[in-house]
Amino acid sequence: MNTGEHADNIYIGALRGLRGTLVLVGIFSAFINLLMLTGPVYMLQIYDRVLSSGSVATLLGLFAIVVVLYAFLGLYEFLRKRLLSRAALRLDSKVGEEAFRTTLRSGGTGPCDAAESSAQPVRDLEMIRGFMSGGAITGLFDLPWTPLFLVLIFLIHPWLGALTLAGAGVVAVAALLNQWLTRASIRQGMSMDGVERSFVEQTRGDAETLHALGMRDRVVARWRGLHDAALAAAQVGSDRSEGFAAFSKSFRLLLQSAILTMGAFLALRQEISPGMIIAASIIAGRALAPVDQVIGQWGAIGRASEAHRRLRDVFDRVPAEKPRVNLPAPAGELQVTGLTKLAPAGAGIDPPRILDRVGFALTAGDGLGVVGNSAAGKSTLARLLVGAWQPDAGQVRLDGATLDQWTPEVLGRHVGYLPQSLQMLPGSVGENIARFDAQAQDADIIAAARIAGVHEMILGLPDGYATHMDRMTRPLSGGQIQRLGLARAIFGAPRLIVLDEPNSNLDASGDDALAQAIRSMRAQGSVVVVMAHRPSAITAVNKILLLHQGRVAKFGDKDEVLKSAPRPVSVVAQ
Repeated sequence: MNTGEHADNIYIGALRGLRGTLVLVGIFSAFINLLMLTGPVYMLQIYDRVLSSGSVATLLGLFAIVVVLYAFLGLYEFLRKRLLSRAALRLDSKVGEEAFRTTLRSGGTGPCDAAESSAQPVRDLEMIRGFMSGGAITGLFDLPWTPLFLVLIFLIHPWLGALTLAGAGVVAVAALLNQWLTRASIRQGMSMDGVERSFVEQTRGDAETLHALGMRDRVVARWRGLHDAALAAAQVGSDRSEGFAAFSKSFRLLLQSAILTMGAFLALRQEISPGMIIAASIIAGRALAPVDQVIGQWGAIGRASEAHRRLRDVFDRVPAEKPRVNLPAPAGELQVTGLTKLAPAGAGIDPPRILDRVGFALTAGDGLGVVGNSAAGKSTLARLLVGAWQPDAGQVRLDGATLDQWTPEVLGRHVGYLPQSLQMLPGSVGENIARFDAQAQDADIIAAARIAGVHEMILGLPDGYATHMDRMTRPLSGGQIQRLGLARAIFGAPRLIVLDEPNSNLDASGDDALAQAIRSMRAQGSVVVVMAHRPSAITAVNKILLLHQGRVAKFGDKDEVLKSAPRPVSVVAQ
């Protein structure tokens, strides 16, 4: 039994789980920054002790200490980077699968779900992972130690401390201005980059049509416009950030020279030693180095910040897991009541209804043909019946239980679905039919292929059922892919099978095989729902549902409904 306790945002929870690692990274950062004082302290001892005493033994002793300290510095730097890279991998291992599920969910929540259709959690997680294992984050860990170096310079001489503090203030103001001036352009650039990527993915999937219609040059021009706009938005932020980075670096070098100059002046007045001049200059450079590094990496930090914000928001929208009991396998009693689905609409506009209070009931072994004109709502009904979309009102019940009382994985074993738009995934033919179930039996795969009438066709492929879809020298036809999709839909003898235009690419023999498959599945006790335009798709069903503008116009036995159906319905007119 699943308790269904509401969990926190999985991404935020994973970040919290890294607190121990990040604390350890902070401790190593403390040691690293303290060991960074090795150089200036060694320089101070050389000038003020070794040169004045002329002792070679003191020089060798100090150098031996320096060797040991730098060895520890290298060790701690290695451990810090290793911890950060491992933390990035742990974050990915905890969030990666859910990020991919969210990507899949964003493609199936409903028509044009704007809140999630632009989500790119996998890419955002990759950006966070790169940030955590990159160099920008180390600058952020070193930044809190800047006050320590400033205090040390004040201890050398207040004037040197005041000069360094003033320089640090200038650099800090530059950093804040950099953040303020580049934030909007970074956000805009990432948003436009997402739009461009989506456009590329959509056009790539329809490349043959674009070529046949002579649209390739115009689509390239459209892509160029999106690409240039994204680059321009990103370049605005990049130009500003590069300018601040150049200013910060040159100003830090100028400040070190100014500290040398003031140090020399103070040494002439006998207020500090010559060694303190060099030590103060090195410490000042070290004090401002993290600020300089953060400014130089601000583009990466800004992109990671935006990715973090999007991931947090995306996972905040993931619905809480509902309490569930392990229900028995359904017998195939389907009941639909008041099913309503709204189309997206602008602010202040009442959304039109794709489906309006659709209701019907089927028992095990029934076959239902859903007919109606284009845009009657047939495909929407198909998606709602299998749980791919969620209704805005009404319910779909299987053996009395709403579909969300099963987990999607468990429900999927009892549901078969053949959509209008069909693509086989990279993998073998057998894996596609078995829905990539590693526990699937070969006999069950072959049985599904035989019922769908594709067994002989599959045996004719180069490697039979082991033929990889992405390695075929000769691509399959639309009808062959549709029949493979039918085999996948009926694999495992699901209790509910929904076929959306299953014969749109089939020839006469394919139609016969489809009709025989529907009869076979009905004989096994499955409920088969067929969305149809062509009459041959409903020859093997016993009931008809006539949809008109999203509403049920007729429902009942096939012969009775077809006799009284209005002529505009395409499947009847044929």
